Amino acid sequence: MRRAALMEEKTPILEVRNLVKFFGGVQALRGVSFKLFPREVLALLGDNGAGKSTTIKIISGYLKPDGGEIFLEGKRVIFSSPLHARSMGIETVYQDLALFGVLDVTTNLFIGRETCQLGMLQKRAMERETWQILQKMRTTIKSIRQKVQTLSGGQQHAVAIGRSVYVGGVPKILIMDEPTAGLGIEESQKVLELIRELREKGIAIILISHNLEHVFCVANRIVVLRSGELVGERCTEETNQSEVVHLMMGVTC
Repeated sequence: MRRAALMEEKTPILEVRNLVKFFGGVQALRGVSFKLFPREVLALLGDNGAGKSTTIKIISGYLKPDGGEIFLEGKRVIFSSPLHARSMGIETVYQDLALFGVLDVTTNLFIGRETCQLGMLQKRAMERETWQILQKMRTTIKSIRQKVQTLSGGQQHAVAIGRSVYVGGVPKILIMDEPTAGLGIEESQKVLELIRELREKGIAIILISHNLEHVFCVANRIVVLRSGELVGERCTEETNQSEVVHLMMGVTC
């Protein structure tokens, strides 16, 4: 999908304009601007300290910017908390997955979003929905009563992504922070295939990854940050890994 085709969408689902963020005397973001379109995987790349994590924490409501604006479907928004951003359709899967290892699959999927009726937990209803979610995720988890810490890395990723995508309503935007980190080849491929499927379902995705091979497999566009600034934006089909690495390092080809 070329950039020209993406730009046919009149309104980006997300736009950040001139984001600025300070941590004490250190400026982490220096006027970062980019757009995310429906049915797009946008890779947000950069070396450690480039500003990627700060950017997604602002978009997901964990941090407040010191300057700049965020627009969701053309309307300016100011997120007061992660819960507020989530209510507006933005979900985030962080690299550490934020799972509770000693709890089972169903509890991890629904924690904080439990199904209740007349003040009573609907455990059976949640378990039935858990099986439905796992089928959609095409995971090989054999028992929903397994402790999450006993699952493989890929299975844990499936639980974290399933919680973000299928519990409490399908999000408009999914932010994924290093979703294949620490996974083997087979499990990484399953995650990449899932990203493609979610895009086809209409979910716009912001992908952070240090694995450029994976980025080029699934991303439509790439934006590169360096030292808190956006230093490059490329359509994936019109660039290559070498150019992206040069942008990240600040090296002139």
